[in-house]
Amino acid sequence: MLAMKIGVVFPEVELPPDATVTRDYVQAIEGLGFDHIAVREAIVGVEPRAHPEWHHPFTVETPFHEPFVLLGYAAAATTRLELATGVVILPRRPAILVAKQAAEVDILSGGRLRLGVSVGGNWVEYEALGQEFHDRGDRIEEQIEVMRQLWTTHSVSFHGRWHDISDAGLNPRPIQQPIPIWMGGFHEKVLRRTGRMADGWISGSDSEEGILRALPIIHAAAQQAGRDHRAIGLEIRPSVGSIDQAEWRRRSVRWKELGVTHVTLQTIEAGLKTPEEHLEAAQRFKDAVDG
Repeated sequence: MLAMKIGVVFPEVELPPDATVTRDYVQAIEGLGFDHIAVREAIVGVEPRAHPEWHHPFTVETPFHEPFVLLGYAAAATTRLELATGVVILPRRPAILVAKQAAEVDILSGGRLRLGVSVGGNWVEYEALGQEFHDRGDRIEEQIEVMRQLWTTHSVSFHGRWHDISDAGLNPRPIQQPIPIWMGGFHEKVLRRTGRMADGWISGSDSEEGILRALPIIHAAAQQAGRDHRAIGLEIRPSVGSIDQAEWRRRSVRWKELGVTHVTLQTIEAGLKTPEEHLEAAQRFKDAVDG
């Protein structure tokens, strides 16, 4: 059985938006022996006073970096850490631009990018970016097809519902051809889409119930598409909370039994006040599960 890869979610919402803090944090994560770091996305935040129907904890008051810029910066500050988007809301962005941005991060990092994508649920952001919200599920499938062609082909001709490319291509193309694409989300349509076309599935938590519900759907869709479901990675997102190391050790055994390939710790909303406290919590977690 392959060892699980252990990483962290970059806790940007609780770190100051400072270049030195960012550099020191990603270098510390690499120095502690973690395998990867994941960066989330929000382009614009929602003002909840104007949108009383908005119940998500992240609002216009929540700081988020632009993921490709941040990962390009992290690429220069690290040497082996896998750099992941976790996740980019792909249908809000032009696929050709994302393909170019992802290729650039992959080149600058020496082939260390893993591209996590999702359709998201923030209709306010879709509206602000001039993108249609209701066709986002179908659109992401065409976007992924376009991006993979651009990453692996010298010149692309593609004429679909949302994309018209006539003999054009990226230069330079990424080191990884194609860059691995993982999908996040629990909706049944997302899970089937993951089985059909993604390299991995990102669970937003470590809920065993959620994993056991999702995997049969993913595996059945993979089989129907003629794919080997065993090649589809599984990432979970446990949160620090108040769980002790003995419990983390017990859970890590079960994660391996479930086929988890990537464990990505979330250290936010745990009362941690400084970058050092986030790093200490991450180290305790890694000591417990890395064995």
